[in-house]
Amino acid sequence: MEKKAIVLLSGGIDSATTLAIAKDSGYEVYAISFRYGQRHHFEIEAAKKIAIAMGVNRHLIMDIDLASFGGSALTDDIPVPKRGEVEDIGKEIPVTYVPARNIILLSLAIGWAEVMGVSDIFIGVNVIDYSGYPDCRSEFIEAFEKAANLGTKNGVEGKRINIHTPLITLSKAEIIKKGVIFGVDYSLTHSCYDPDEKGRACGKCDSCLLRKKGFAEAGIEDPTVYTYIE
Repeated sequence: MEKKAIVLLSGGIDSATTLAIAKDSGYEVYAISFRYGQRHHFEIEAAKKIAIAMGVNRHLIMDIDLASFGGSALTDDIPVPKRGEVEDIGKEIPVTYVPARNIILLSLAIGWAEVMGVSDIFIGVNVIDYSGYPDCRSEFIEAFEKAANLGTKNGVEGKRINIHTPLITLSKAEIIKKGVIFGVDYSLTHSCYDPDEKGRACGKCDSCLLRKKGFAEAGIEDPTVYTYIE
């Protein structure tokens, strides 16, 4: 019997690579993406393309409204910070943090997993080249996994829920190199927090800077079209 997994697919480098890793590990993959009130639709369009290109069994796109309480530059009328260099990214939690996003998204993925009879959830969180989000840390994932097993029917019946974070300690360059080995087409991915109306990346937000740094350090050409060119 083929084992199944649900992968949270945002449309970016990390989630696309995580999807490739899940498939390479022998899982029949189901992808879940979210329209959560983010300021643009390009990442969802990217997720759709990735799901098709990588042959997921089913791609579920859910609509939820995190913009209704705002509080983030990704969901509210707050300017996205632009920086000159990746070194300018601070250690503080940035305004692009979406309150409780991974708690909410993982909860929904686990709800779907219960219905599907799936025990394995993959999420592309990372603590090396990231913007300082608290819900990307291993401590959070471990605590959430414990809560999920205490608070679900599957968990209390002994059908343990496992949350896999295969990228958690990898740099962006290491992630990209791994994805290339697995055949990920990074031209399909979208990372920018503040693209123009054509979907072209700004080149100056934290996500763009980390993406450019990753490709440069990996020695692989970045397929992204940026509006800002140094």
